[in-house]
Amino acid sequence: MLAVESVARSFGASVALASTTLVFDAGRTTVLIGPSGCGKTTLLRLLLGLIRPDTGRVLIDGQPLTPANAQGLRHRMGYVIQEGGLFPHLSAAANVALLARHLRREEGWIAARVRELAQLVRLPEDLLDRNPAELSGGQRQRVALMRALMLDPPILLMDEPLGALDPMTRAGLQADLKAVFARLRKTVVLVTHDMHEALHFADRVILMRAGRVIQDGTPDALLTRPTDPFVTEFVRAQRVDARLAG
Repeated sequence: MLAVESVARSFGASVALASTTLVFDAGRTTVLIGPSGCGKTTLLRLLLGLIRPDTGRVLIDGQPLTPANAQGLRHRMGYVIQEGGLFPHLSAAANVALLARHLRREEGWIAARVRELAQLVRLPEDLLDRNPAELSGGQRQRVALMRALMLDPPILLMDEPLGALDPMTRAGLQADLKAVFARLRKTVVLVTHDMHEALHFADRVILMRAGRVIQDGTPDALLTRPTDPFVTEFVRAQRVDARLAG
């Protein structure tokens, strides 16, 4: 289980996230969406323990996330960011295996796991020896996904993972990612500003504005039963057809 209880965070006088309580559904994909500065990335970083809440707590399997246990609990979460965040001086395979080697996993297991993940994300194995600069944007994101999945964490957190890709590459990776989510059944929390992408992935959509949750529910409810005028405005601005619901 992944949850936040009365979590809030400010930066100086600016409220990034007002007091928020959410439980993220196990084995399902929740998409956090909203305009820039709405608090979605702040919430994701709080879930990962990269920043601490001013109030409230983050719970992972009922255990509060604290500075003392953050490092260990992070091993239960995979994290993918825009443009991958790969180390440029390491090969793709070395990037994927970095944490496993740090934890002193057996080299035979590491090699087998890297090959298994390359098949899962449809990355040709002959690319594993290349450095990130020698890979395309889509290939780098596939490597980043492999790295996030290396330890088989039950939770996968993704911050605009496809935002820097061209439309054709993005569409192909969206289809592959959705297939990976369906196969692995992990608890996925994905941040995007793109409503079409949210509809593609989401079992549940949380629309945010100015650090607050405006609507929380199914994609169908967001499109056909908005609970606030801002929901209608946001959907209209993205030119999303309500017939896409469901």
